[in-house]
Amino acid sequence: MKTNGLKPKKIVFPAAGFGTRFLPATKSVPKEMLPIVDRPLIQNGVDEAVASGLDEIIIVTSRGKSAIEDYFDVSGELEVFLRDKGKDDLLREMQAISRLGDFTYIRQKDILGLGHAVLCAKKLVHDEPFGVLLSDDIIDASVPVMKQMIDVYERYPYSILAVERVPESEVHRYGVIKGEKIDDGLYSVSELVEKPARKDAPSNLAIIGRYILNPGIFDSLSATHLGRGGELQLTDGIANLLKKEPVYAFEFEGDRYDAGDKIGFLKANIVFALKNRYIKDDFKDFIGNLKV
Repeated sequence: MKTNGLKPKKIVFPAAGFGTRFLPATKSVPKEMLPIVDRPLIQNGVDEAVASGLDEIIIVTSRGKSAIEDYFDVSGELEVFLRDKGKDDLLREMQAISRLGDFTYIRQKDILGLGHAVLCAKKLVHDEPFGVLLSDDIIDASVPVMKQMIDVYERYPYSILAVERVPESEVHRYGVIKGEKIDDGLYSVSELVEKPARKDAPSNLAIIGRYILNPGIFDSLSATHLGRGGELQLTDGIANLLKKEPVYAFEFEGDRYDAGDKIGFLKANIVFALKNRYIKDDFKDFIGNLKV
């Protein structure tokens, strides 16, 4: 389904999962609220979306995720406290969080996978192209990855998947594409496989947590059966969409850290701590003198 020149303005953040890889911390704290230095994972994603022109933000949540809604809401008591203490810089920063964009929330009552989370947002997206961003994929890029993808979408107005080459030993962890290179870093997708065995993988181009999807994805997801793990896989829905219209894959520029994994989360914290102007010097000294 072409969208007659419409540019994406809405973006969906799936945030309903249990975050089992970070238990016991995520027993009471949503995974999306775990911090990269001093900013929750989900704020890093929202910052990227807004910087890319996607300021209509749809967050798919579930029971126990109210901390996300509270975080992006106005906190009157905190603002009064900061104002009374003369902490004006912090006050402005807190006020800016609630003004990042227009936030809407919808519940995913049954946790049935990423495809199901996207399908939950159908009534809020309507017949428009939209982004999807997985906040535990932290990407350090000079140009926000969603902005890179929107620039591609303006030339190829169909669904676009962010991809990255991964070691062949890791393809079983990802959705993987097969495609023909048609432009610099751009592929016309001919096949998608969700978490293939190494011997069955059509390539080592893995789908990363950034998507621009045309609204035809909703009909495709509705017609898709539950797949791997008894869940509605977004990769399977996109494979169905591919039967009706083109799908493209884009190798983005930037360094990705899988912050949904403990090692990736720690790596991201180190990288962003070394970029933080307030703490980077002390942190460098600490690392340099570390004895373990």
